[in-house]
Amino acid sequence: MRESVSIFLYRIFVYGIGGLALLYLIAPIVIALTMSFTAGQTLQFPPQGFSLRWYQALFDPLASSTEHIAAFNSLKIAGLAVIGSLLFAVPAAVGAARVQRRVANLVEPLLLAPLVLPSLVYGLAALVVSEHVGVQPSLALNVMGHIVVFGPLMYRATAVLAQGMDPSLAEASTTLGAGPMTTMRRVTLPLLVPGILAGAFLVFIESLDNVSVSLFLADASTTVLPLRMFAMIEESLDVRVAAMSGVLIALTLVVVIAGRKLFNPTR
Repeated sequence: MRESVSIFLYRIFVYGIGGLALLYLIAPIVIALTMSFTAGQTLQFPPQGFSLRWYQALFDPLASSTEHIAAFNSLKIAGLAVIGSLLFAVPAAVGAARVQRRVANLVEPLLLAPLVLPSLVYGLAALVVSEHVGVQPSLALNVMGHIVVFGPLMYRATAVLAQGMDPSLAEASTTLGAGPMTTMRRVTLPLLVPGILAGAFLVFIESLDNVSVSLFLADASTTVLPLRMFAMIEESLDVRVAAMSGVLIALTLVVVIAGRKLFNPTR
């Protein structure tokens, strides 16, 4: 009797609360997608009829030129942030895996600190410091801010794999006459590829979606997509914002499914 009650409570907890959590996470996405197909003039739910007019308007180079520029800027910043994160996070992950655990435990909190600090606080602090040293907000400063804030995601994804690598593999490569760079290129990096790709995806998505860092560190001429979407909602509840959300959701799903097929080809 007691065992059946425990099983019943377990099912309520897992399926009941878990289902509510999934509903809470998925419902806003479904609502946003539904509103993007409205035939009405403003964002509202339930939508008025069904139409693809707002997707057509979104992809129209004349009607949505400002949005296209903002999207290009966001993609450029996110791509540069991924490259910058890759250049510092992967060597840091490999180095942390090879030093003594006590030393790594001292260094890792410093590398992961930007994940704990709210990006809004960092953006404001970075703006104040840059003004004091005479550096004006710009595309380069914005990219540097994204690397600092989101680079630890790349480090965390690659550090897990680096710490699990067998040290004898690098030793065997050295024994066979390979230099440090050859060992890194032909042994270490191939083993870190899944972590690098996962970290790149996280950095790219977080950078693409970020508002606070770009709000403080981007110059006036660099319009980014999240800030443009906020402006469109404040100005007129433009339905193209929902269409943008639909495009971003679709692209994210495509990347996730493609990654799953790539690394799990038998499933």
